[in-house]
Amino acid sequence: MSDKTNRGNFFEDFVPGQILRHATPRTVTEGEVALYTALYGNRFALHSSDMFAMALGHDGMPVDDMLVFHVVFGKTVPDISLNAVANLGYADGRFLAPVYPGDTLSSVSEVVGLKENSNGKTGVVWVRTTGANQRDESVLSYVRWVMVRKRDESTPAPDPLVPDLPDAVAVEDLFVPAGLTLDSYDKTAAGSPHLWDDYAVGERIDHVDGMTLEDAEHMLATRLYQNTAKVHFDHFAQQGGRFGKRLIYGGHIISLARALSFNGLANAFHIAAINGGRHVAPSFAGDTVYAWSEVLDKAAVPGRDDVGALRLRLVAAKDHPCTSFPLKDADGKDHPAVVLDFDIWALMPRRD
Repeated sequence: MSDKTNRGNFFEDFVPGQILRHATPRTVTEGEVALYTALYGNRFALHSSDMFAMALGHDGMPVDDMLVFHVVFGKTVPDISLNAVANLGYADGRFLAPVYPGDTLSSVSEVVGLKENSNGKTGVVWVRTTGANQRDESVLSYVRWVMVRKRDESTPAPDPLVPDLPDAVAVEDLFVPAGLTLDSYDKTAAGSPHLWDDYAVGERIDHVDGMTLEDAEHMLATRLYQNTAKVHFDHFAQQGGRFGKRLIYGGHIISLARALSFNGLANAFHIAAINGGRHVAPSFAGDTVYAWSEVLDKAAVPGRDDVGALRLRLVAAKDHPCTSFPLKDADGKDHPAVVLDFDIWALMPRRD
């Protein structure tokens, strides 16, 4: 039988410095923005209203930050994680320019690290992915690392190369649109009176609401991003796998947690950076997701007196309302309810 199909790269196919130009540029439409809202119930005013966005100096309503992330990420799956065991984490992610409906996004990745696991069956691959628009302007850059299967377990291990990644993106490196103006920021339209000044380091915010996951919704979302990872779609194949059923795409949990965070952080209008994050445990249809945030840090944005940055730890848990509970037990093991631990910088207006 002729073999013209893509079976994806295995661990030994990656080499440091390798450049992967991913297929299928994607024009983001208003229909996709509406579908994204239908999937997650996102209520942040900047991504809901042209009038609100233009009052802040935008050309119109920008595409939700996490929708941009998913579109850029989805391009990379056939080349990087089609044969992945798990997507392990993220670091050094920065949103570099607003994206508007009608913009066309493409993705390029560079292999920046490799390390075979001790079992000799898998290895970890680090890649830096950059998403660009039709004008070749970078709109997003981030590092992620993935555990990938080997094609042949007898293949010699490469020399390990683990990239040195920052604990957090520096505040001075956060992108703020040059034309952003908050003089007429409407707190009532945004949905909360609480601004940057009202939050304290160490404060925890229970986002209260929960949402139950459905197979149809997470598969629709993942197809929207053109993410082809088999573990999310092929029920027949997954019956013989580790969990016996389809896994929810981890990005689906990120977007759901971000949408839930509106209740308590409605004025966190823009995710400026992804400092780090990991999918702590898998999620499945039928799980109910709750979320809470902890303020890890807050900083004034250099050169601006109208906008501040909150460093937020966004945690999602399944079937466990997010009243205060320890993330880890006495042995350092993750709480069994936690499925996402995500560290971001979010921009928020300051008081006059």
